Amino acid sequence: MTGNAGARGLLALSLGLPAGWLLLFFLLPMGAVWLYGFGWGDGGFDLAAYARALDPVYLGILLKSLATAAAVTLICLAVGLPVAVAIGFAPASWKPWLLLALMLPFWTNLLIRTYALIAILRTEGLANKVLGLVGFGPLELMNNGAAVVVGLVYVHLPFMVLPIYAALDRLDRSLVEASLDLGASHLRTMFAVVLPLALPGIASGLLITFVPALGSYLTPDLLGGPDSQMIANVIERQFKRADDWAFGSALSFLLVYLTFAGLAVRAVWSARREARA
Repeated sequence: MTGNAGARGLLALSLGLPAGWLLLFFLLPMGAVWLYGFGWGDGGFDLAAYARALDPVYLGILLKSLATAAAVTLICLAVGLPVAVAIGFAPASWKPWLLLALMLPFWTNLLIRTYALIAILRTEGLANKVLGLVGFGPLELMNNGAAVVVGLVYVHLPFMVLPIYAALDRLDRSLVEASLDLGASHLRTMFAVVLPLALPGIASGLLITFVPALGSYLTPDLLGGPDSQMIANVIERQFKRADDWAFGSALSFLLVYLTFAGLAVRAVWSARREARA
C-alpha cells in the first residue's frame, strides 16, 4: 500500500510540475493577452480592437504577410524536398553528418545569423562582389521584399527538411525496390511511390514552416524596408511604441486563430487520409 501511495505521489509530482509550468508561463500570459484584445486593460469589454484590425491598411499588411509566408513555404518545399530525399536515401554512415550540417545553423543565435546574411547581401557584401566579377552590380539586395524572402527561407528551411526526412526515414524501402523491379523509372518511382508516402511529412513541413514565417519579426525588421514590413512588426510597434496593448493583442490573436485554423485543416486531412487507408 505504501508503495502504491509513493508511486501515485511520484506520478502526481511528475505531472504537476509540467502542468504548473504550462499554466503559469503559458496559459495565464496568453489568457491575459487574449483579454487585452477585448479591452480588458481599459476597464471594459468590446470588439473595437478587432474591428480596427479589419481596417484596409492593416488587412493589407496581413494579406501581404500571408503572401510572403506562402512564398517562403513554397520555396522551402522546392528546395527542402530534394534535400530531404538526398538525406533519406544517403548511406547510413553519411546520414548523421548530413543531419548535423542541416542542424548546425541552430547552434548560432538568430540575430547573429541574420547579421551574417546582411554582410552577404549589403551593397559592399560578398554577393555584390561576386556579381561584380561577372559584370553585374552592385545591386540593391537589401531593404526590400526579396531580401525578406531570402532571409526567411534561410531561417526556416530546416523546418521543412526535417519532417519530410522523418517520413522518408520510416519508408518501407521494399516498395521502392518493387517499383524499380517492375520497370518504373526512378522519376516515376519518386512521384508514384515516394512522394505519396511522404505526404504526412510534407504536410507537417508546410505547416511548421508557414506559421513561424508568418509571425517572423526579426528578419523583416533587419532585412526589409518600409514597404516590406510584416504583421509581426506592426504588432511590435503597438506594444513597444504606440502603447496600444488592446490593438496589439487583437492582431496577435488573429495570427493565433490562423494557426488554429491551419492545425484544424491538418487534423481533418490526416483523419480523412487514415480513413481512406
